[in-house]
Amino acid sequence: MWRILAGGGAVLLLGTAGLFLFGSRATPPALPPAPAPVAAATRAPLPAKAPEASEKTREEKRFDRYDKDRDDIITRDELLAPRRKAYAKLDTDHDGKLSFEEWAVSTARKFAKADADASGKLTRPEFATTRRKSSPKPKCVCKDADD
Repeated sequence: MWRILAGGGAVLLLGTAGLFLFGSRATPPALPPAPAPVAAATRAPLPAKAPEASEKTREEKRFDRYDKDRDDIITRDELLAPRRKAYAKLDTDHDGKLSFEEWAVSTARKFAKADADASGKLTRPEFATTRRKSSPKPKCVCKDADD
C-alpha cells in the first residue's frame, strides 16, 4: 500500500515541477545588433559569365584512363595493359621470363651513371645525383589565339 502512496506522491511532485518549468515566462536573451552592411562600391565587378569546372571526379578520371575503348566497362585486358607494357620493357630477351638481371637493369644503369669515378661505390655527392627529379607537368596545353 505504501508503494502506491509513494508513487502517487512522486507523480504529483513531478507534475507540479513541470507546471513551474513550462509555465514560466522567461524571455530569451537579446541578440547583438547586426553588423553594418559593406558598401557595394568596394567590391570588384562580377564577371559576365561564371567559369565552368569539369564535372569529373578523380575516380571518374581514373576509370577513363583504363577504359581505352570508351564503352564504360573495364575489361581484364584493359586493366593489365599498363603492367604488360612495363613488363615487356624489362624483359629484354623477350623470353617471357624476368630474370634478376633484367629486373635490376634500370637500377644498375642508374648506379653506373651516378658512379662518376667508376669506383663501384657511391659517395654522398654521387648518391645525391640519383634523386628522382620532379618535373612539373603542365596542367593544360595552351595555344595562342593567333595560331
